[in-house]
Amino acid sequence: MHAPPKPSFLRNLLVRILLLSLFILVVRFAYVVTIRGESCDISDFCFFSDSLNFASAGAGTRAASAVVVAQHAVPGKVGDVNRELLTSKDWVEAVRFHSAVFQDLMAEGYLKPDSKSLCIETPTGHDVFGLKEIGVFDSIGISKKSFKPLVVSGLPHRLPFEDDTFDFIFSGGGGLDRSSQQLGVASEVSRTLKPGGVFMVHTNSTDEYSFNSFIALFNCCRVARVREIEGLEASMPRIHEIVMIKELKNSDERIDNGLEGTSKCPVPGYKQKLVRDAEPLIEEEPLKPWLTFKRNIKNVKYLPTMADINFKSRYVYVDVGARSYGSSIGSWFRKQYPKQNKTFEVYAIEADKAFHAEYELKKNVKLLPYAAWVRNETLVFEVNRDPGQDKDAKGRGMGRIKPVVESGHGLASDVNEIQGFDFANWLKSTVTEKDFVVMKMDVEGTEFDLIPRLFETGAICLVDEVFLECHYNRWQKCCPGERSPKYEKTYDQCLELFTSLRQSGVLVHQWW
Repeated sequence: MHAPPKPSFLRNLLVRILLLSLFILVVRFAYVVTIRGESCDISDFCFFSDSLNFASAGAGTRAASAVVVAQHAVPGKVGDVNRELLTSKDWVEAVRFHSAVFQDLMAEGYLKPDSKSLCIETPTGHDVFGLKEIGVFDSIGISKKSFKPLVVSGLPHRLPFEDDTFDFIFSGGGGLDRSSQQLGVASEVSRTLKPGGVFMVHTNSTDEYSFNSFIALFNCCRVARVREIEGLEASMPRIHEIVMIKELKNSDERIDNGLEGTSKCPVPGYKQKLVRDAEPLIEEEPLKPWLTFKRNIKNVKYLPTMADINFKSRYVYVDVGARSYGSSIGSWFRKQYPKQNKTFEVYAIEADKAFHAEYELKKNVKLLPYAAWVRNETLVFEVNRDPGQDKDAKGRGMGRIKPVVESGHGLASDVNEIQGFDFANWLKSTVTEKDFVVMKMDVEGTEFDLIPRLFETGAICLVDEVFLECHYNRWQKCCPGERSPKYEKTYDQCLELFTSLRQSGVLVHQWW
């Protein structure tokens, strides 16, 4: 008969089991915090969860601070997170920078700890971590490639969230400046931001022109404040910080800009300044206009050389009286106009059938094979030649249009009936004030009809820059001492037309 176990033996066994269990729990905790680098939720203490995440939008869980990550992280992979990146000096500095920015926002009352927040175009999520660092735990980022657990995969112009989801949305690092879908991003921000929600953007565009373009793009919101701060990176030494508040319930609603149904448009100060800074007009009639105007092209101050043309919905070039592709679209606009790396839609308006065939081969040019006019009607199209030029001579004359009842055939010409269209109404139906529109006009005297019509309808307000060739009874290259018999207007009348355009805030240049 065996003796019962001694109490001391049982006590030692229980102590060893408890110590072993405690050791296992400590190892598990150390593994999660120091190796996997994830945060611990108070409810589970990191013991039983195999896939712990930082707080995602709507989850409401707590996040580890940047300080903890910096102190405890070790090189290597942490799930989907690159721990070496998260402990790098640049990443930690970026977190601190954004934390400070968001703290300012919180102090001003634009951001709260319970604000559901989204950071767009954030590849590594340092701004998301900056929000969590100051206690805004319900935050998530979105980028083309996910960076879990801070960033989910998605496109900023197709946000995978419901309407009115977020209290705060942030776009930093000049991401919106570089976006090719700025209008789409603006629309999605408007859709997913709650009424009364705050949108903040960091941009490196600091001039008034781009600022007003930005405001027009985000017409769902009003500007709450603007400031300039020191940037974190050499690529953005100065940051233009814009804070906006959503006022409208639906993103489809529009803030009235005062342009609808009016023949006049306001001329803001920033546009007046561009006109003042433009090259001076040639006030004295040149004796050799074919040389003077050609040389003057070197003096032209293009709008994109004076201002940042960012934050426009579309970029459009309209060539009225385009003639052949090489006349101005291919030889000048494609090669010389400073586009700031923007892709332009190109419209060629040309009534002369002799040039239509070549445009069929130009996929990036939309041809309107009609005559720009003040109304929709049938016109007579005449190809006029210089004095003494034979019909079969090399080169094609310039085309002019007239209403049928006014047509005459005093000059040697080819005469055809063509369709004219209301150019001003077409322009209003094709572009908006959110677009950047450049127009070149060479219409053999019809500018004295078209320009007043553009003012009458308000369509002139939609054009940012105009290159206008004004036709008058100029001195002839072929015949010294003789003026052109093709045009009745004088140089003074042309100068008056240019002056009236500039006084109305239109950046117009004398073309040749």
